[in-house]
Amino acid sequence: MSQFADRNTEILSTKKLERELNLKQLQINSLLSITQAINDNVKAPELFAMYKSFLTWEMEVKKMALFILTDGVWACVTHQGVSGNYIPKSSSEKLLRFEKLQSLKEEKDPFFKEFDVVVPVKHKKEPIAFTFIGGFEEEDDMYSKIQFITTITNIIAVAIENKRLFKRQLEQERLKREMELASEMQKMLIPKILPKSEHFELASIYKPKLGVGGDYFDYIELDDENIVFCIADISGKGVAAALLMANFQANFHTLIRKRDPLKTFIDELNQSLYLITGGDKFLTLFVALFNRKTNHLSYVNAGHNPPVLIMEKEIIPLTEGCAILGGLQKLPFIEVGEVDLANECLICTYTDGLTDTKNDAEEYYTQEMLYAFAQKHAHLDAEKFNQQLFETVDRFKESTEDYPDDLTILTCKISN
Repeated sequence: MSQFADRNTEILSTKKLERELNLKQLQINSLLSITQAINDNVKAPELFAMYKSFLTWEMEVKKMALFILTDGVWACVTHQGVSGNYIPKSSSEKLLRFEKLQSLKEEKDPFFKEFDVVVPVKHKKEPIAFTFIGGFEEEDDMYSKIQFITTITNIIAVAIENKRLFKRQLEQERLKREMELASEMQKMLIPKILPKSEHFELASIYKPKLGVGGDYFDYIELDDENIVFCIADISGKGVAAALLMANFQANFHTLIRKRDPLKTFIDELNQSLYLITGGDKFLTLFVALFNRKTNHLSYVNAGHNPPVLIMEKEIIPLTEGCAILGGLQKLPFIEVGEVDLANECLICTYTDGLTDTKNDAEEYYTQEMLYAFAQKHAHLDAEKFNQQLFETVDRFKESTEDYPDDLTILTCKISN
């Protein structure tokens, strides 16, 4: 009888060992299948389906739920044996309190208490997944099962995280390329050579903050006597601002060559911008028409920072104009400024990147400071004036931090 009992025990032991070996083989096969799927770049939903199948069939898990961080929100991506009515958006605080593998026997949350164990998965110390497991039988080797489930969950979660990081990298590379293309396009829109003669000179400083900015300047020589120059600040940054700038330049060149009065030109320019933007985007603009024969200047300031005219040591802000362009279908008023210039004068136009500049004491480089500088240095030619102005602002800024916004200066020097 003793021999029969020993033989029976041996058979049972052998069968148990065979079951364990079969289970291990199934686990290894599943691990290989999932690893191969990851190498084949299988999509996330298919990986989650494989994970669920592995836990419910190979591991014989009765209840499971896998939470993955997706676009900043914790989402239950797959579950088995439990209600799917859990609201993922409310799970952040509840999930993050599980910092390590732990039993859920004392859990009070109605959803989590359905499970036996929670397994957090971290990547570089940051949680990226939580798997909840439950429904174990008394005879189950929980330690062995949980150990292997932890391994497979780590593999799945890290694979999904790597997919997310790779996708972000692709998006960043695409955005970088778009920014490069937009920057190249902007460079084509900004004049590389400005007119310079014994009696008339234009000089510029152009520093977009992000490589693609919303600042714009231009000039057009209409004939031997008349020259138009302008400076603008387009709302927004990046590709959208570059596209609007390209459209603005095309309309600007087309309409100004019609030789209509400035008031008509501004009205038509505003309408063309409004048709494109519907009022969602706008720009500020200063445009001036200078007659080199009569020394007469006509201008319109469309909501732009007031340029300063220094004439016979007097400071004259150029403020006549209208509202910003593109924001309204019809401008309520347009005033054209008219100035007869002296034989020698200087006009400094700029964008708000100049007056938004702050020093370490949080003090701004103000419009009054610019006007005082212009009055003191109006005797310089346009190129030297810009150079010294930029050096002055750079010293004022003190720190090595970048400028807060795009910075553009366009200076006109007239000497007769």
